[in-house]
Amino acid sequence: MASNPADPIAAAPLISMRGVTKTYGSGATLFQALKGVDLDIAGGDFVAVMGPSGSGKSTTMNILGCLDVPSAGSFLFRGHHVEAIDRDQRALLRRRYLGFVFQGFNLLSRTSALENVELPLLYRGDEKKARREIAMAALEKVGLDRWWDHTPAELSGGQQQRVAIARAIVTQPDVLLADEPTGNLDSERSIEIMELLTDLNRGSNITVLMVTHEPDMAAFARTVVHFKDGLVERIEAQHPPGVVPEMH
Repeated sequence: MASNPADPIAAAPLISMRGVTKTYGSGATLFQALKGVDLDIAGGDFVAVMGPSGSGKSTTMNILGCLDVPSAGSFLFRGHHVEAIDRDQRALLRRRYLGFVFQGFNLLSRTSALENVELPLLYRGDEKKARREIAMAALEKVGLDRWWDHTPAELSGGQQQRVAIARAIVTQPDVLLADEPTGNLDSERSIEIMELLTDLNRGSNITVLMVTHEPDMAAFARTVVHFKDGLVERIEAQHPPGVVPEMH
């Protein structure tokens, strides 16, 4: 049966990895972090990446975030071979298409929430007025527009992570990569952040790739990729698109 190009299931994946390996060191110190990873990620999916320490999940996320390159194999983004481009081109790809959220928030401590969110736009060369308007819109999207002039020290951990998410989405990326985004938060704040990521995934059609050790947080994803010993061990499809799990 011929596939319908308008059908998102039949469409080419946003991200595709084939036979990706990553080796560090040489000789007696050689370590193979990835041993031939095959992985497809559809545009608009919410993917949780799980696995024990040393399983290869963080190395894979670094490659997906264009922070590292494979030793061998192919990595395609929107059908283009990322493993074949140079460092400057990867940096441009990061700025235009990717947003990053980290466990430690990584906010500048002496600047306001608005100024923190503006940073990617400043690096992009946007004019001040445009930066302010776009950054305020991003803060509004995460429910913090009334806190725009507060520094990180004046915000709770959950609010700081919301600022970090606003900074990550201010450039309207295709993909949001989140590394243990709830790792420094209590259970209530963690659920708030996961609900926010779910809303962004559904409402803005941002593809979310999240590393987590917590099954409760992975339950929000539609796809869970399990890594073990440098390989994808299994992939689980969870609840249907648009369905958010109930947390008890």
